[in-house]
Amino acid sequence: MIQPRTLKGFRDYLPAAMIPREQLMQTAREVFRSFGFAPIDTPTLEHLEILTGKGSDETDRQLYSFEDNGGRPVGMRFDLTVPLARFAAQHIGTLGIPFKRYHIAPVWRGEKPQEGRYREFVQCDFDTIGTTSELADIEAVCVIDALLRAIGIDAFTISINNRAILTGLLESLGLADKTTPVLRSLDKLGKIGRERTANEMVESAGVTAEQSDAVLRLAECDGDAESILASLPEITGGNETAAAGIERLTQIYRGALASGVSPERLKIDVSIARGLDYYTGVIFETTLDELPGIGSVCSGGRYDNLAGLYTKQHLPGIGASLGLDRLLAALESLGRLSGVSKPCAVFVPFFDKGHRDDYLKLASQLRDAGIGTEVYPEPKKLGQQLKYADAQGFAVAIIAGGNEWEAGTVQVKTLATKESQDVAYSHDSPQALIEAIRAATS
Repeated sequence: MIQPRTLKGFRDYLPAAMIPREQLMQTAREVFRSFGFAPIDTPTLEHLEILTGKGSDETDRQLYSFEDNGGRPVGMRFDLTVPLARFAAQHIGTLGIPFKRYHIAPVWRGEKPQEGRYREFVQCDFDTIGTTSELADIEAVCVIDALLRAIGIDAFTISINNRAILTGLLESLGLADKTTPVLRSLDKLGKIGRERTANEMVESAGVTAEQSDAVLRLAECDGDAESILASLPEITGGNETAAAGIERLTQIYRGALASGVSPERLKIDVSIARGLDYYTGVIFETTLDELPGIGSVCSGGRYDNLAGLYTKQHLPGIGASLGLDRLLAALESLGRLSGVSKPCAVFVPFFDKGHRDDYLKLASQLRDAGIGTEVYPEPKKLGQQLKYADAQGFAVAIIAGGNEWEAGTVQVKTLATKESQDVAYSHDSPQALIEAIRAATS
């Protein structure tokens, strides 16, 4: 016998876990579509050269790569943004610009598993390709805000920064060629603290203690949004690149507020860096106020040069990704998942063999009315069937035996409260039952 088991970092999803996953994905689709984003899909496997060197040294190490049967080096996508850059370069002539897409699909990274993080996970991405307009950046903030609210989360914080600000500071410090290692060190500030970040910056980036102190002074700039924005020009020494980044960040912040994003949920945080190398401008991280330790549940930013690896046409981009599995882990920790293991709300016990076709007809009429309904497959005792319905998380059971069929009524039983009501029903007149179920499940 082969022992049934899964690989480390991978998992099976039982119905109770899969149902909320699908609900979140459907919510994301609806929000993305409401802003005009269209769906696409790309292959799981890409030529290895498409993927390597596009994220960071760490993502290259985590990449699942191998040689296929044709002897070609291939890799499994580690995110959905790099494949998008290839996709845009290949198809933009047909699609036109600006092109707005969303993509919900699994990705793979051979990283150390931890709470809410697996080696296979689903990303829910949205991106706008082909424009550098600040309106696209503002819209990205609005999509994140609308998405979290649509999921039913009110207490969250969208932190925004602009990489150009740090880039300008590094230029003024003579560290323009050290941007990547400095960013990677800075990205760990919230996890390892100031002293260890400074030491790592000195060791890995080769900067001086004075230079690392200047970088950390920028990252530790705190306060309300307007005071941070006012202090940044002095901290960055009036550098032109930084000044342009500060102005852009100011316009994105104010534009998002004008669009209806609450100032209580929007924060300027110049310490966030994002570890991926391809970001060039505004960057986002979104945390749950009730569970900040789980990390960002929706992050992204602007990447204006990534598609340049595949085409001479300039195809700047802006977008973000909802971390579906991390968010689900957070919702589970907060007790926000229902635990329902059935996708439909109505259960029809089959306990009178002589009325098999009546049960089937009733269930069909409910489905035609848009009410998901399951009929039990075997004529067992009613008590056994109701025990099954309780355990599976159905909301309502429709009980009809010989007496009910003869009287032209059925019982609508709310399983959580055990309350029942008799409702008139016949195959020719199902409306009263449909209305009673909708009232019971609303």
